Amino acid sequence: MTAAADDTVEPTPTPVPVVNVANALTVFRLLLVPVFLFALLDDGGESTTWRLVATGIFLLAAATDRLDGDLARKRGLITDFGKIADPIADKTLIGSALIGLSILGELPWWVTVVILARELGVTLLRFWVIRHGVIPASRGGKAKTIAQIVAIVLFLLPLPDGFAFAAGTVMAVAVGLTLATGIDYVVRAVRLRARGRRAIAGAP
Repeated sequence: MTAAADDTVEPTPTPVPVVNVANALTVFRLLLVPVFLFALLDDGGESTTWRLVATGIFLLAAATDRLDGDLARKRGLITDFGKIADPIADKTLIGSALIGLSILGELPWWVTVVILARELGVTLLRFWVIRHGVIPASRGGKAKTIAQIVAIVLFLLPLPDGFAFAAGTVMAVAVGLTLATGIDYVVRAVRLRARGRRAIAGAP
């Protein structure tokens, strides 16, 4: 072994601080939720101005979801806090919009229940398999999220009645993708857990 090899030392990874711009955006998204609900429910949802404000807040919060993820990956700002808080913030935003629209009588409660049950189930599955690994987001999951956001925006906007069919159609697509990706997630979670258990059993 050469002297140069002896002097080679693996650098110690620098811990990623919890307080960083990516996590700040995640927290900001959570803080926007009550503001969004206030704007949506003000005046019984009948105010055009407040509906536009609510839509703007929702879109701003949804945009931070993409931005904080990109920043965390590009700048190496991924933290355990972010891994937990980011999906919670996403589901809180989507859930609050669905619940708010159902309270106003503009979205059937069964749609809200189906979507929220799926999201809660996926969250529980993440914790169920967390010791065996992380299930990466699929293309279907990303399409589901986009469909949900577009459908919610169509319901939030004070559009003429002629757009009701379009909004309902997009929401139906979102529900279909929600159920399909939920089933896919269950299958992948079961497989991941089974592989993890086999690996543990075969370890010396």
